[in-house]
Amino acid sequence: VQLVDAGGGLVQFGGSLTLSCVASGIIFSRYTMCWYRQAQGKQREMVATVSSGGSRNYKDSVMGRFTISKDNAKNTVYLQMNSLKPEDTDVYYCNPNLPYWGQGTQVTVSS
Repeated sequence: VQLVDAGGGLVQFGGSLTLSCVASGIIFSRYTMCWYRQAQGKQREMVATVSSGGSRNYKDSVMGRFTISKDNAKNTVYLQMNSLKPEDTDVYYCNPNLPYWGQGTQVTVSS
């Protein structure tokens, strides 16, 4: 299983970013895909999930600002992040509920 996270960067308060993650080595369409984030020294936390059937769930603090989606034809999951806040600054990872992780992508929101 290989996961390649991309799309992070430096953005100002209130800005937007779209993260992407390409997965290989799995039958992508069969998996619930998740986005996690982790700050240095802290536990990784789940941010958003999208099931194989398209059902979505979000962490309370990102509800209404973040949107998770996936493209089964491209084996890719996305995280559209709007109205970004400094507290969204973290390394973001996608995960298919398996014990595999990509390199993550750094998101930094300046105040």
